[in-house]
Amino acid sequence: MRHAAIIGLVAGCAFLGITAVSVQSQVHAAAVRLKTGATDTASKPKVAIANDADATYCTPAFKTVLERVLHACGLVGADARRGCQPADVKSLAQISDDDFNALFTPLKDRGSIILFDDTSEKLDDGAKKIIEDLWVDRRGARYFFVVARASKTGTPDYNRALSHKRANSVLFLLADKFKEPELDKQVGLLWLGNEFAQLGKEYCDWNVSRDKKKCSPETINRSAFVSWVDCQL
Repeated sequence: MRHAAIIGLVAGCAFLGITAVSVQSQVHAAAVRLKTGATDTASKPKVAIANDADATYCTPAFKTVLERVLHACGLVGADARRGCQPADVKSLAQISDDDFNALFTPLKDRGSIILFDDTSEKLDDGAKKIIEDLWVDRRGARYFFVVARASKTGTPDYNRALSHKRANSVLFLLADKFKEPELDKQVGLLWLGNEFAQLGKEYCDWNVSRDKKKCSPETINRSAFVSWVDCQL
């Protein structure tokens, strides 16, 4: 019994010695971390950091207009409006006709142009496929813009109404095909009638929904420009 007690006492002293050394080591390590600012990164899970790099076309000027248009069209804030008329864009975005059209130029490789028959808002099969493919090719973007137009033929009121119908045709297709609950907060509609400067024939070189041989300055303005916008605001 006496022999066992001595062994137990020795073991206890050894345990206390090891514990003391361990605590001293931990205190020393903590002091080093406080002094150097180092942390034990190996024991902590790594947090994914999103890459918020903008696309090259997201210049400060582009972002300024984009943010104003988003507010005007009801995509941000508490405004429940769906889309904008030309007067909204000009008064709230404070941008000229030509400057507004120039905003689309950098989106050539990102967007598409949907052509319509004269006086019609109906989407043909080619147009539907382009819109659906483009919607799927989101690449993490937040806003999908639909900018509909009408040619100079007809009265301003008639063209504005027709342009509105063309924008809605794109929205209704997306709603029916994809059934996303947040669709109204992703799709921005603008119907420009013929009040804004008309597009030039150079837009026929874009991804157009019909045979480019049939594309002309007149047909390109019976259209809806559609594109994701990747800018971080």
